[in-house]
Amino acid sequence: MTAARRPWTLQRRLIVTVVAITSLIMVLVGVATSALLGGVLEEGLTNRLSATTARIVSLARPLIVGGLSAEEILRQHPQQAGLLLAVVTPPENPTAAVTEADGTVTALTDDQLRELASGLRADGPLVVTIDAVGTFRVVGEATGPSIVVVGLSRDEVAATIGRMLVTIGLLTAGGLLVLGTGTAWVIRAGLAPLRAVADTAEDVSRLPLSQGEVSIAERVPAEQADPRTEVGRVGSALNTLLDHVDSSLAARQRNEERMRRFVADASHELRTPLASIRGYSELSLRALEREDAPAALETTETSLERIQAQSLRMTRLVEDLLLLARLDEGQELVYAAVDLTRLAVDGVTDARAAHPDHEWQLAVGDDPVVVAGDAVRLSQVVANLLANAGTHTPAGTTVAVGVERDGEDAVLRVRDDGPGIDPSIANELFERFARADRSRARQTGGTGLGLSIARAIANAHGGTLSVRSEPGDTVFELRMPARPSDPA
Repeated sequence: MTAARRPWTLQRRLIVTVVAITSLIMVLVGVATSALLGGVLEEGLTNRLSATTARIVSLARPLIVGGLSAEEILRQHPQQAGLLLAVVTPPENPTAAVTEADGTVTALTDDQLRELASGLRADGPLVVTIDAVGTFRVVGEATGPSIVVVGLSRDEVAATIGRMLVTIGLLTAGGLLVLGTGTAWVIRAGLAPLRAVADTAEDVSRLPLSQGEVSIAERVPAEQADPRTEVGRVGSALNTLLDHVDSSLAARQRNEERMRRFVADASHELRTPLASIRGYSELSLRALEREDAPAALETTETSLERIQAQSLRMTRLVEDLLLLARLDEGQELVYAAVDLTRLAVDGVTDARAAHPDHEWQLAVGDDPVVVAGDAVRLSQVVANLLANAGTHTPAGTTVAVGVERDGEDAVLRVRDDGPGIDPSIANELFERFARADRSRARQTGGTGLGLSIARAIANAHGGTLSVRSEPGDTVFELRMPARPSDPA
């Protein structure tokens, strides 16, 4: 079985294609030029032959009558080198001679005369090749009973065409060598960005991207990723892709860490009530084994109350987690017209009862601010924001709640003049199980799901929940699309 042929590289294919096409063009140009030049030279030779023939015939006519042979005529009247003269005077044998390059005159042999005679078969200028003499363009003309044949050597024409072909060949070879070298350099330089892209892609392909913290630092060099060039666009696109992949991997890592933290926090939140339930269950069983029935009954009753309280705590936690999951899936919402002003009034009323040590202020207009949403879930958002302000600010803090229309949006703001949010948790305030109080105390810590639920509900309604905070001024802002005002 033969091995698969190694494929050609793009650089090799381009070089071979360019050189082959250029070679073909130069060969065609050389052939066409030679043909044109040859035609011009032959035409010039024919014209000179016509003029020479007229001159030689007028010169040789009286000499032929005098019985001189062609050799004698050329000796008496020397002519240009390469001139052929043949005289046929019946019934005598024809004679012919040629003037050599050194000026000597050489008579043709009988065989050479027969070759000359065999070439004279048509009218007009003819080309005759005579062994050991050369190739001549000849023409015959009758003068009385005799025939005079005059020819001019084609050696000069052939030599000129040959020199031109050699020159064209050398220039073609040199030009192709220069073309190949220049093309290779240009193509290599032009494909450098592609090689940089390939090298970068190979480096990235070796990175372990499946798990753990991953950062892709490899990039195509800036000089090879110029988007103004076709090949540079490939490098620029790869760099953009790697940026997206790098940010996606970073987001994946953050999500994994957040999920691990979420599982740990959820486990911690569930472990405490489960441990309490288990402890009180064991306490109740031991109490029932004692003989003191009234004391056992009292202990069992207390234990069952604590078990019920911890069960309710777990139920609330599980329900909050289930609510978040359903909100993420776009469920749990029942849309209707909801008046944010009414929700704010009810929320502040409840907050005053729950946190009487705070000063609660309400700033709403006379006209209702209506949105399309789930009244129960939106009231939960308001309640969470007010509970957050009441729980995490000291006694005497002023909490102001305001509702207004801002263009096409309905805005609810909860502002307090408390100490502000700790900058260390500001970026993760709306994350699940995020807690301003790192302790797990129920009085101040909570489960850390309140604000994450509030933001999830706001996002599910197509709105936003944001916060800005500095010491003495913390503002939570709920912004949602408002319904058009009813016409008066």
